[in-house]
Parts: sequence; structure tokens; C-alpha cells
Amino acid sequence: MPVKIRLQRHGKKGKPFYWVVAADARAKRDGKFLEKLGIYNPNTNPATIELNVDSSVKWLQNGAQPTDTARAILSYRGVLLKHHLLGGVRKGALTEEQAEEKFNAWVAEKEAAIADKVGGLDKEKAEARAAALKAEKEVNDKRAAEAAAAALPEVAEGEDAEAEVEAVEAAGEPEQATEAPAEDDKA
Repeated sequence: MPVKIRLQRHGKKGKPFYWVVAADARAKRDGKFLEKLGIYNPNTNPATIELNVDSSVKWLQNGAQPTDTARAILSYRGVLLKHHLLGGVRKGALTEEQAEEKFNAWVAEKEAAIADKVGGLDKEKAEARAAALKAEKEVNDKRAAEAAAAALPEVAEGEDAEAEVEAVEAAGEPEQATEAPAEDDKA
């Protein structure tokens, strides 16, 4: 029975979600499978990939052939590297401890690269949010200035404007004068 490691589509229209499965090559795409090896969600940034590395390596050692997309996913998660290192152990080039050490070092490096990418995306998102907030604040300040300008009475240029300013100042002086004597009477 020829076995393929391939993707099985789930999710809704326009929002695909995949299971990585080992299935008979003659089975339908979304049909019967032998074992579920993991999941792949391309809707997130970066894409979410969860794999059972040991089961995937077992299927590769038993002769399962991954499809092109499944091969890329297996390579991204280090399954093909581990398969390669175990081939070196079978041939006597490496010990199991050396192979495991190399694989763990590679996984740590890969996780650091993914964390850097996520951090960069978070930083870009924060910068975009700050820029949008700044632009919105400028628009609000402009609207407030326009509203304040519209609230002031419109005056003609020249002497009429000066006369109005003097009238406003004169109107303000008597109020202060009436309040000051009232305070003297109380004292």
C-alpha cells in the first residue's frame, strides 16, 4: 500500500485549516487516513504548525512519500533533518546522542528565529497603531480649532474689529469693579 504524507483540508470557505496526515495514496483528499501527524493553519501570521515529529519520522522511515507542500512543512519543523540524522546513526556516522544534540540545537535556533519574526510583527503593529493614533489626534485638533473659530462672532476687518475687542474688554472691567467694593464692605 503506497502511503503519502499529505494535507487534509478542514475549515470553512476562504479560511482553510489543514491536518497533516499519513494516508493511502488512493484515498480521497479529505477521506480515510492512517494517522493524524499534526495541524497547519495558514490563516495566522506566522502560520501555525504543530507536528508530532517522532510519528512523522517513523512514517518517513517506513517509506511514506510527502507531497510538495507537506515536504515543506516537514522541513520547516525539522522532521526531514531528524530523518537524515537517524540515517547517519544507522550508517554509524553519528551516535544517537550526537544526532539528538544536533537536532535540539537546530530546533532552538529555529524557535529563536520564529520568536524574532513574531517580535518584529508585534513591533510593526505597535508602530502602525501609534502612527494611526497620531494622525487621528491631528485630525481631532484641527476639528477643534475649526469649531472654536466658528464659535467666535464673525467681524469685518479694520476698525470694526478693534471696536468689538474694546467693547469686550470694557464689558469685562465693570464686572471686576462691582465685585471689588463688595469685598471691601465685608471687611
